[in-house]
Amino acid sequence: MRKLSPAQMEALVLQLAKFKTANKALLHYLLFESEDEAAYIEKVNQSISETLEMTNQTQVYLAKKTIRKALRIADNHIRYSGKAETCIEILLHFCSCLEQLPLQYEKYPILVNLYQRQIKKIEQAIQKLHEDLQYDYQQQLLKTLKHYKT
Repeated sequence: MRKLSPAQMEALVLQLAKFKTANKALLHYLLFESEDEAAYIEKVNQSISETLEMTNQTQVYLAKKTIRKALRIADNHIRYSGKAETCIEILLHFCSCLEQLPLQYEKYPILVNLYQRQIKKIEQAIQKLHEDLQYDYQQQLLKTLKHYKT
């Protein structure tokens, strides 16, 4: 492995940023948002809430598309952070927003399955944490999600 000068490293980073939107978003997170994780979580949660507010409540097909869009936003930002706490916070917010929709998603198996997958992701992320944090997040999960099933 060779050592790169700062100028060469800068050129590589700029070249990386030119190609894919995901690369640019990850680079933006690493450079500007990784220092303040709480503000990052708040920004992502706000984006999810705004997306879910635009949900079409008359046609389930369109509602499902909007819900999946919000979930894609959540998953991308969780991947950039890579921290279990961030994953839990964002997915808890997503699930609570989904429950608050006037759409009765319990009637639609696709939406129920989507919801249950997010619960499983939250539970898996909780298992990666320290015992004290596990307990706190378990309690928050039980309070936040009215359809929680073990």
